[in-house]
Amino acid sequence: MSNGSSLNGFLLLTFAVTRELQLLHFLLFLGIYLAALLGNGLIITAIACDHRLHTPMYFFLLNLSLLDLSSISTTVPKSMVNSLWNTRAISYSGCTAQVFLVVFLFSAEYSLLTVMAYDRYVAICRPLHYGTIMDSRACVRMAAAAWGSGFLCGVLHTASTFSIPLCQGNTVDQFFCEIPQILKLSCSDFYLREAGITGIGACLTFGCFVFIVLSYMQIFTAVLRIPAEHGRHKAFSMCLPHLAVVSLLVSTGLFAYLKPPSISSPALDVVVTVLYSVVPQTMNPLIYSMRNKELQEAVRKLLRRKKYMGVWRI
Repeated sequence: MSNGSSLNGFLLLTFAVTRELQLLHFLLFLGIYLAALLGNGLIITAIACDHRLHTPMYFFLLNLSLLDLSSISTTVPKSMVNSLWNTRAISYSGCTAQVFLVVFLFSAEYSLLTVMAYDRYVAICRPLHYGTIMDSRACVRMAAAAWGSGFLCGVLHTASTFSIPLCQGNTVDQFFCEIPQILKLSCSDFYLREAGITGIGACLTFGCFVFIVLSYMQIFTAVLRIPAEHGRHKAFSMCLPHLAVVSLLVSTGLFAYLKPPSISSPALDVVVTVLYSVVPQTMNPLIYSMRNKELQEAVRKLLRRKKYMGVWRI
């Protein structure tokens, strides 16, 4: 195989060899996928239907749920189908689309989390100017910038990755098409162009991380100055879910790509990939709703409305 264009497709990693374990993997991923669909779907619907939640914080949370729903739908269903039908194959175009969507959605999510940190900073450190700074037009522009930056990253990485000649077979040691695993199939020295783009992306990612850290340093300094305990509790309840989501995504992603080669193994690579590509998207709705009474009430109201509509139809 001289280059990527001569490939008809790729072979993805299987979680199990025996039929029983393949079906177990299918059922496990099905449960996780349905939980992610339910959690993120409820948040999207509750925010869209409840006018009290039409604020910048919940607008960004709606976008985050859309990204989580899209990203987990990019990787998990294909793995489920492969396990159910006892196959490993993914077409060349399907792999290309998967790489683009994974990079696009994860980059957009990280950018959006940076925007959400800025939103929390303005709300707590500059509350008198919050309505002016975070008006509806500014919120739409920030969200569009997050989606747009993700799209640009997806185009650049996908074009760079699949322009590299592949001469090491077509077996991808991951349950979805992941750039580092595809680069392992490249001919020597041809991956340097993608490595350069990755380096630029890493610098931008680090810059966003520094911005988030500095924002929260100022946020916590301002919160600790609030004299009323109720005010401090409310401020922490607004910030801690976002901080938990950022920590979960960044820690699992850093470990996935920066772990020492000495502890790397196929089994560990798969576990770590599941941790950063599946777990955050499933846990984010729970994290955000756990301490948020407004969101909890909106979800209860939505479920009661669905229940009454079902009773009325019967």
